[in-house]
Amino acid sequence: MQYSLGIDAGGTYTDAVIIRNSDREVIDSNKALTTYPDLLTGIENAIDGLDRGYLPDVKLVSVSTTLATNTILEKTGYPVALILVGENTLSDTIPISEYTIVKGGHNINGTEDERLDMDAVREYVEKVRDRVSAFAVSSYFSVRNPDHEIRVREMITEMTGLPVVCGHELSQDLGAYERGVTAYLNAQLIPIAKQFIDAIVSDVRKRGIEAKVMMLKCDGSIISIEEAMEKPIESVFSGPAASLMGASFLAKTDTCAVIDVGGTSTDVSLNHNGFPELVDEGAVVGGWQTKVKAIRMETSAMGGDSHVWVKNRKINVGPRRVIPLCLAAVKYSGFMEQLRAGRTPSRVQLEENIQPTKFFVRTAKENPGLSGYEGEILAMIGEEPVSINDIFWKLGSPISTDHIDGLIQKRLVQAIGFTPTDALHVLDEYTQWDREASMEGARILSRLTPMDEYELCRKIKEEVSINMAINLMGFMFRDIERSEIEKMLRGKYVSQLKSNVPVVLLGGPVAAYVDELGSLIDARIIVPKYSMVGNAVGALVGKGVKQIEILIRASYEKSERSILVFSPEGRAQLTNHAEAVEYAMNLGKKLVLEYMADSGVEYDDIDIDIKRHDITMDDSGGMPFETRLVFLGVGLPKNEGSISGI
Repeated sequence: MQYSLGIDAGGTYTDAVIIRNSDREVIDSNKALTTYPDLLTGIENAIDGLDRGYLPDVKLVSVSTTLATNTILEKTGYPVALILVGENTLSDTIPISEYTIVKGGHNINGTEDERLDMDAVREYVEKVRDRVSAFAVSSYFSVRNPDHEIRVREMITEMTGLPVVCGHELSQDLGAYERGVTAYLNAQLIPIAKQFIDAIVSDVRKRGIEAKVMMLKCDGSIISIEEAMEKPIESVFSGPAASLMGASFLAKTDTCAVIDVGGTSTDVSLNHNGFPELVDEGAVVGGWQTKVKAIRMETSAMGGDSHVWVKNRKINVGPRRVIPLCLAAVKYSGFMEQLRAGRTPSRVQLEENIQPTKFFVRTAKENPGLSGYEGEILAMIGEEPVSINDIFWKLGSPISTDHIDGLIQKRLVQAIGFTPTDALHVLDEYTQWDREASMEGARILSRLTPMDEYELCRKIKEEVSINMAINLMGFMFRDIERSEIEKMLRGKYVSQLKSNVPVVLLGGPVAAYVDELGSLIDARIIVPKYSMVGNAVGALVGKGVKQIEILIRASYEKSERSILVFSPEGRAQLTNHAEAVEYAMNLGKKLVLEYMADSGVEYDDIDIDIKRHDITMDDSGGMPFETRLVFLGVGLPKNEGSISGI
């Protein structure tokens, strides 16, 4: 009997599942708290909770992780220098400390637009080589002719031996600056991805697992571990992709909308005929517009661990994530006494960080060398929770909550507070942790509102349900303002919004929201078995997918007509359109099959779908001026070695 192991390192929990390959059934699963910044500890804890008897027969391990996303959001990537070739690559503002623009680049037909200034490249590389760990290169119209990027890469490699990432290797889409950003972020991530992947592989081998190790991409497909180390940028948002693929698999439907309620956020996405809906323009990560193909999703900063706080007798949910009171009571001895004895601030003092149920705990193990007021506050926060009031009495002076926010954003301090998870504990609908801590927190907060503790918690549950419905309908009706959707959902009308596809819920206690959500929208709502570890399942069930685009374009240079073919392999020139189409057809299929063969996974079958779009100069139906061929290869891994499909 052979098995597959799926792992998802999320923002709050790290999940692990074992699936039997013969019938694709989940036979074991485990959840562990995600450990930050070292994700490996949480992964080890998740695997430790599985039945060890299955591990020697595991033949495939697949991982989805927040590592790439978090690294970009927290700006903790390795130092990289970006070289943009061609003055047309310049953006209005380039928020990168190390970059240069040199002469060079090509035109739309792949002909050299300006001679490449290799002397400027050499001078810049010599200047920054000791300050960076890698280089990124993007040239104007390199998707039509990558020659200048390749020449720059060869020079840098010869001069420094450092890694070099070229824009044309990551995307065939137009947009030299955006390709440059994608290459820049990818280069930042390579050392971090290598450390993480090496650690995963080492842990897997240590457990006696001789299996292929794969990673999930942000478009829901799987890639080899080797490609994952070369192109870690493609794993951004792999968590939402994992939830989408896992939901479809567990619900046994290849068309569905998915609502994934995590600790920090709620994500909505769509699977149609087994394929995720992707964003056309590429993923935006931490404000960076990239050329990475990722799933389209609607996200809100409201999840199971969102902070519930009160101001002016009004309940607010989020956007910050905190440790739930019910979990804090389990993690920290003596926390219940602190919670009961806590001082309630005056109503005029209340704000997000000043709440009778808000506490802080230090997460930094080493002294980060902070100076000034921020350093003094950090010194007052230890490994046991403290309140704002505790810090005030230790310092002997008023505290700026801005400094507290700064410590939280630097991940030196973590907050504890009342959450929707606590509300469900009070309502006895989810009781994984300490219910009494949640009850005490609800009693304290309810005194600041016109509600009792149970009314407060029902109101919080209602707000989370409405948020889920707003996200879902906002995703479905992308051209409708969210405010209008919210008005319809909160209004008392004789009709309601409807989803024509099943809605699958994933996440810890999502079953508690089914009735509330069903009262807001007309939909078939599914909470599959193992919904709590759906992301780890999704890490396993991705298909092998490769898309290749080839452009055939008529060129008129110096009054001579020629047919140009642009592909990931570069530019080719042919004599006529029919010959060019035949050449492109053969090349596209070859590139898809070569990619699948190099992926390290054996496939039962590889299906290649080809779409063709012709553009003519007029409506006469004559010879196309431009032909675009899109090859979509889909491979289902062999059943005895891995699992996939729905």
